[in-house]
Amino acid sequence: MLAAFVFGHRTPAGTDPRVLRVPLAPFGDSPAEVWRVAGPVRHGDDGGIRWAADEHLAFGVIEVAEGDDGIEAAARRAYAAMVAHVGASAMPHLLRIWNYFDAITLGEGDAERYRRFCVGRAEGLGAFDLGRLPAATAIGRCDGERVLQVYWLSAREPGIPVENPRQVSAYRYPRQYGPQPPSFARAMLPADGHVMPLLLSGTAAVVGHASQHDGELLAQIEETFANFDALLDNARRHRPGLPAAFGPGTRLKVYVRDRADLPLVADALQQRFGDRVPRVILHAAVCRRELAVEIDGVHG
Repeated sequence: MLAAFVFGHRTPAGTDPRVLRVPLAPFGDSPAEVWRVAGPVRHGDDGGIRWAADEHLAFGVIEVAEGDDGIEAAARRAYAAMVAHVGASAMPHLLRIWNYFDAITLGEGDAERYRRFCVGRAEGLGAFDLGRLPAATAIGRCDGERVLQVYWLSAREPGIPVENPRQVSAYRYPRQYGPQPPSFARAMLPADGHVMPLLLSGTAAVVGHASQHDGELLAQIEETFANFDALLDNARRHRPGLPAAFGPGTRLKVYVRDRADLPLVADALQQRFGDRVPRVILHAAVCRRELAVEIDGVHG
């Protein structure tokens, strides 16, 4: 076991550095998300960064309390520490990052916490090639604790970033979304010859750079899966053997902003996939107030 993520505010994570508690409340069943590798795994804790690695892949996590400096400074510290740790390791190529922090859309205009996070993230990343940015998710916790949680996967060899032709690349968003565009790719393929799945970034009902279907939950879900269809089609240009549609080799995490929408989303996904696609549904805030649902996961 390289890493395991357990969901819920009260779920104990134990003392194993490979096990991370993600404080997002699950709806219905809450299976752990477990990442396994073929060979032996080393693990430890270096200066507040918990890590695990085999010969090809590494997991790491850092949790930074915001304190009086706020989310921007916490993001800067977390990302600078992550970049230094990964850069000094045998797995220097970031593939995938998850970010969770409280009250993600609190604040107006450029003072919004997600926008300040994007500034701190970019400063912590430093001089990073935009064409090599990893896949990522940024989601709001709903527990009132001002702790930034960042965890990641990195590899010995670089992956292949994949963009969605229906969407403007996030790192090229116009100024209206904040002083610093988000720093992530829409998806990441592992290096050729690796058996890892396609790593899907957080995806929502955004076409071009604009949110769609404000107030229409089911339409947003349909638009999100239209984006996934386009993303898979583009990924298959690099990797033709990748399945063209979600199925048994897919795992999805579904983030739902409003608690009252949780059963509606669960029903919509059951109608779409039945039991073919394993998934966990979580109560969490999306980084745009008008978006009701965001989905990430893996596909292979």
